[in-house]
Amino acid sequence: MYNSIYYYINKFNRDEISKLNRFISIIFRDYSNKLNEKELKTMVRFCKKQRRKVYISNNLKFALKFNFDGIYIPSFNKYLKYRNIYKKKFEIIGSAHNTIEIKNKEAQGCAKIFLCPIFKTKKNKSFLGVTKFNLIKLNTKKEVISLGGINENNIKKINLCSVKGVAGVSWIKKNGPSINTGPFLK
Repeated sequence: MYNSIYYYINKFNRDEISKLNRFISIIFRDYSNKLNEKELKTMVRFCKKQRRKVYISNNLKFALKFNFDGIYIPSFNKYLKYRNIYKKKFEIIGSAHNTIEIKNKEAQGCAKIFLCPIFKTKKNKSFLGVTKFNLIKLNTKKEVISLGGINENNIKKINLCSVKGVAGVSWIKKNGPSINTGPFLK
């Protein structure tokens, strides 16, 4: 059983977010465009009003400036200066693909590590699978979130991984408000 769900977005869409279960946290990541400060401020305000956690990827300055709940550090970011952020209730989360990257995320101060991809995705044909995922997961005492290729056909396999949460893009977007999170959230 897992107790948190994370949804990746690359633009703020009020209607899309409002249809989601309020327990689904948002991770905003847009690496291709210049970030619109007004849009970020509006998005954070909207998510806070819904009592929804919202994170920004790879931008500590904006995370602190606009009062995000935390920062998401992608696996390609190896920078180590995230540990000493003295802000109450500010969470550092990040993704990893292997044991070396897990150790790097721990050094960066991540409270939760998104281990990916657990299943086959359109973008990445190589994946960990349940067994390798569980073996790699043993290398950390941090909370582990499963990410990558999760859909309605394999969601039950996540319970074999004893993770604290799941994250996704297409599955959550496709199922939107019809996602039955009840039995999965503690």
